[in-house]
Amino acid sequence: MREILPVLNGWYAAGAPFGLATVVAVSRSAPRDPGAAMAVGPDDEVVGSVSGGCVEGAVFELAREVVADGAARLETFGYSDEDAFAVGLTCGGEITLLVRPVTPGLDPSFGAVAESVAAGEPVTVATVTDGPAPRGATLAVWPDRTRGTLGTEGLDAAVTADARGELALGVTGVRHYGPRGQRREDAVPVFLHSFAPPPRMLVFGAIDYAAAVARIGDFLGYRVTVCDARPVFATPKRFPPGVEVVVEWPHRYLRDTDTDGRTAVCVLTHDPKFDVPLLEVALRRPAAYIGAMGSRRTHDERRARLVEAGLTDAELARLRSPVGLDLGARTPEEVAVSVAAEIVALRWGGSGAPLTATAGAIHRAR
Repeated sequence: MREILPVLNGWYAAGAPFGLATVVAVSRSAPRDPGAAMAVGPDDEVVGSVSGGCVEGAVFELAREVVADGAARLETFGYSDEDAFAVGLTCGGEITLLVRPVTPGLDPSFGAVAESVAAGEPVTVATVTDGPAPRGATLAVWPDRTRGTLGTEGLDAAVTADARGELALGVTGVRHYGPRGQRREDAVPVFLHSFAPPPRMLVFGAIDYAAAVARIGDFLGYRVTVCDARPVFATPKRFPPGVEVVVEWPHRYLRDTDTDGRTAVCVLTHDPKFDVPLLEVALRRPAAYIGAMGSRRTHDERRARLVEAGLTDAELARLRSPVGLDLGARTPEEVAVSVAAEIVALRWGGSGAPLTATAGAIHRAR
């Protein structure tokens, strides 16, 4: 939903009601994850997607209906064996959608949530998806405050505690609670949609390859920073708008920068005087991905220097080097695709093999 929030907030600020459909559960080979959203606003304008085209027509009508009658609905769409053109997911999966009307009166916290997401502030939106609590009721939870209610104090308290815990991990999904907040699988289903700040991508070495990696990192939703000690190369005009450019020795910058389990570190400096001190720091810090550019000979020499510096086998095993998947990439743009593919594969547990050579589910479980 993050990508369509600016449009939704514009409708909301203007007082224009809109229907918001959100994926709250998926099974098998569903095309979109929980949290994907589509909205229908003034003059039947449509933004977003919940299935990549399979059920959008039906969702369009549902969104118009909930705006007209003011009642939220829970709908499940699945594969239709009898008629591939019927409303269903031809990919064979199943998605459950909560479709609800949004207005300042029905959801007084929506504008504040949109502003927090735009500012990179963490917030979770908890929404009741089915009875006996009011379907579509919302509670916005920030680390230091809440706004709205799900119907009872006990339910609000339990959901607030869970939302804050899962917000730190960026987890999105359905949880179940009793009316007093008891955690029971047969009770009220509540969809927790976490808007954690975008993950960071730290790109070291202000070369052409770095510009291409920065572009694709920005496209994938990372907050990208490019760092190089050479001011003649580290200039903002060489990189996409919105990418932070820092002139500093890479290892010093990383030493003073927070990283976490979602951070991607791309070492493209290709120079031992930068690479080795930087990787000494990186391989001892939290990160989802640490990759370094270079030939196999460069990798072997760099690894020997890191061993001399005292890094352990476990620390060295975190290094993806040479960086990227084997795509036969040559140009900076092709190499950037290779690096991005490796990051995505590592994040979701993908093999990197062609799908034609694999079997089973295409979309892996979170």
